[in-house]
Amino acid sequence: MAISDDSSGVETPLLEEDSVDSCLDYKGRPVDRTNRGGWKSATFIIGVEIAERFAYCGIDSNLVTYLTGPLGQSTVTAAVNVNTWSGTAALLPLLGAFIADSFLGRYRTIIVASLIYILGLGLLTMSAALPSLNTSWCQNVDTSILCSPQLQVIIFFFSLYLVAFGQGGHKPCVQAFGADQFDARDPEEFKAKSSFFNWWYFGLCSGTLISFLVLNYIQDNLSWVLGFGIPCIIMVVALVVFLCGTTTYRYSVKRNEKSPFVRIGQVFVLAVRNWRTSSIAAEKEAHGTLPSAGSKQYKFLNKALLAPDGSKEHGKVCSIREVEEAKAVLRLVPIWATSLVYAVVLAQSSTFFTKQGATMDRSITTTVKIPAASLQSFISLTIVLSIPIYDRIFVPLARVWSGKPAGITMLQRIGSGMFLSAISMVLAALTEMKRLKTAHEYGLVDEPEATVPMSVWWLVPQYVVTGLSEMLTMVGLQEFFYDQVPNELKSIGLALYLSIFGVGSFLSGFLISAIDKATGGNGGESWFPNNLNKAHLHYFYCLLVALSAIELALFFYFAKSYIYNRASRQMQS
Repeated sequence: MAISDDSSGVETPLLEEDSVDSCLDYKGRPVDRTNRGGWKSATFIIGVEIAERFAYCGIDSNLVTYLTGPLGQSTVTAAVNVNTWSGTAALLPLLGAFIADSFLGRYRTIIVASLIYILGLGLLTMSAALPSLNTSWCQNVDTSILCSPQLQVIIFFFSLYLVAFGQGGHKPCVQAFGADQFDARDPEEFKAKSSFFNWWYFGLCSGTLISFLVLNYIQDNLSWVLGFGIPCIIMVVALVVFLCGTTTYRYSVKRNEKSPFVRIGQVFVLAVRNWRTSSIAAEKEAHGTLPSAGSKQYKFLNKALLAPDGSKEHGKVCSIREVEEAKAVLRLVPIWATSLVYAVVLAQSSTFFTKQGATMDRSITTTVKIPAASLQSFISLTIVLSIPIYDRIFVPLARVWSGKPAGITMLQRIGSGMFLSAISMVLAALTEMKRLKTAHEYGLVDEPEATVPMSVWWLVPQYVVTGLSEMLTMVGLQEFFYDQVPNELKSIGLALYLSIFGVGSFLSGFLISAIDKATGGNGGESWFPNNLNKAHLHYFYCLLVALSAIELALFFYFAKSYIYNRASRQMQS
């Protein structure tokens, strides 16, 4: 089977009238629009994402419970470890996307990454099943005896980061490969591609929701071995499903030219070398060749259009297209940076939100309790319910009002979700104040293991608002970073989107550690003690509200001046 992928380096043959430009089928032939790609192929890929998210969230959502339980880590150490692993898992897609866009292509990278993913999950299951669980390796921390076998810890963290490595190749490539099944130059397929990102996230959250409801219960009540083993089996199924769709996919073809990394890097190098070149000459050159909107922004890059002596000598200057590509990448930086606080806020839903819920009354009946990590299912449930409403009701209505195919712009969608994330922190702070007040009223401040007589349903509003925020911002960021990068860098674009949450997780871990040291040093009262009834999580949530307000102001400033690439401007006008 002659798979032609986006790393093949071959030229696209002459295309028939109904063929898709720059795409081939699995035998290297021009793609017939009606028989390859589209929703038929995207369905396979969305199915793969459902399975992958089920597996990943089966690990991520309850990791803090495993670390503070079987591995015996303190609350702060566990939160930092979760944030560090989540951050690494979200940054590794940059490496996976680079390998895909430069060497293997997306199809082959997905297969290799899936095999690594499965190996990591298998080792993770083995670490939970090790007989060394009963060996003694203890240390006394805060008067609590915390025990964990060294061999189990070593294998556990090795396999955990192997999962992160596999996910790093899988995550950006699967989504980019799914979006590749739609031709953005065709008006109808452009609308379908925008809808694809909504339904992609719908599938993602469906897998997450099932994971929260099923795996968290199994891990808390039955067996961690089974709770880690099921994701491994599901990932094997996901790989089989992906391979079954091989004959239906469209495979992007890479043009025979310089690597996009080389092209963009050359623009910056020449612009720096030509910094002494007359800016007037560069601006004249730019105004004569570049679109007027593009030439006015980041003018220093226009100097890459000129040779060092001010002339335009062939071979020593960059093309108009290359300068536009470099500017497009540079425009992403402010949007990327102003999304980091949103990522820090989002990181709390799998750490402190879960620890809050563990202290509250989680009883459904006298014998059945909701696992604390399963409360995150309200985020996924909100997304699953709201995406069809957004895609089928809001977008058509907004399209009539605004005239834009997607109803509202990508940046408007992102900003709306950021505002809701700040609201979720306000709700979290108010709920935490209520929880602390209840613990004080019932004399439970010095009893960390006691259940605070306050229903866990008080946490639902903050989870629901977080879900609405994700539906808007996460999907918006995915579409934005896929759409606004050069064609050869689609995987990198989605990896940049994921890196927001990687850096955000690291910043969250750093912020927690710094605050813990600042408030708990010299015998002080830390905001994050192991006894949450003495904690000050509401202070931390209020701090995140203030940071979110600053973030929103900066985001709106940069969004207002953002210039979309030409294809997006045509479609959004």
